[in-house]
Amino acid sequence: MIDLQTIQQAAERLQGQVLLTPCVESRTLSQIVQAQVFLKFENLQFTASFKERGACNKLAQLSAAERARGVVAMSAGNHAQGVAYHAQRLGLRAVIVMPRFTPGVKVERTRGFGAEVVLNGDTLEQARAHAFELATAQNLSFVHPYDDDAIVAGQGTVGLEMLQAVPDLDVLVIAVGGGGLISGIATAAKALKPGIEVVGVQTVRFPAMFNAIKGTHHPQGTSTIAEGIAVGTPGRITEALIRARVDDMLLVDEGDIEQAVLMLLEIEKTVVEGAGAAGLAALLKYPERFRGRKVGLVLCGGNIDPLLLAAIIERGMVRAGRLARVKVGSRDVPGALALITAAVAEAGANIDEVHHQRAFSALSAQNVEIELVLQTRGHEHVREVLDHLRAAGFDAALY
Repeated sequence: MIDLQTIQQAAERLQGQVLLTPCVESRTLSQIVQAQVFLKFENLQFTASFKERGACNKLAQLSAAERARGVVAMSAGNHAQGVAYHAQRLGLRAVIVMPRFTPGVKVERTRGFGAEVVLNGDTLEQARAHAFELATAQNLSFVHPYDDDAIVAGQGTVGLEMLQAVPDLDVLVIAVGGGGLISGIATAAKALKPGIEVVGVQTVRFPAMFNAIKGTHHPQGTSTIAEGIAVGTPGRITEALIRARVDDMLLVDEGDIEQAVLMLLEIEKTVVEGAGAAGLAALLKYPERFRGRKVGLVLCGGNIDPLLLAAIIERGMVRAGRLARVKVGSRDVPGALALITAAVAEAGANIDEVHHQRAFSALSAQNVEIELVLQTRGHEHVREVLDHLRAAGFDAALY
């Protein structure tokens, strides 16, 4: 197993090659979860992910012959960009195999770093199999995204930096896919501060490491907004490290992750992908587990598809009552809509969309059902709008 010295040596190799990202307290999030929350902004790395740490450490240790032949990697995106970027910086050929479902933003950025991108398979396992085939056929060095000592040691430098910045952290809450990040961080953290607790977080849709460690049999899903941790098979090296050095594992739902992504955007003004928000999602789902403690979270990636981010924002607004869909029954006569919009305006809400429904309605043929999508201040404000509409003589209800 790797040790603290291995990670410290990796940190020396990475000096000047990756960003020393800030690790600072979020006062607002701390108030919300009633714990002192410190965020490690790995989404500020050049490739917007911690993954370039492991990639850089691995590539820096290749022999001259291995460098001459080039490397191949498989990844859903962040490892791909890390390998591609540092391979380009070192003048190496890089072939990256990515699953077909990989967000376009990650594919294009990987190509932008000069890598040869091959889209193959619907899962990471299928992409991995094809990458192994290419490694054999073209005599390329395979750079595993997590099950490699050099990769784990590189990721562990995150833990070194967190404890250098905030030595009195009580617990670290880390997203887990293949386990490279948490294995490295736990190794560093436990060596520097044996009493610190390290907790892993997986999504309920991809609980492979949770099942392996806990002995459970949660079913595997097919998709998640946290695609960066959508790993179906635990790593051999990382599973052993997690068993030895990680204290607990938690599961979070898709809705928890969506909420965390939105909160980080609104409160911290920082963009994270689903995997990058998994740690905060765990604090939101299990607040009593961390209440009153100094908690370190890693915002491990920021490569989120803009369309997915837009959907998360809109769904979050609906959950908060800041977007509401209201149906209003009215006589189908001139001026009715003007009276409805006047009542909404009186209540201080803004109309986002208006739809008239005549054919698909249980109302009489002389009436119309008007569907309004409203921008409001929250659930209480929605109730005020409904009261104003009813006071104006309209039958109004949430859709």
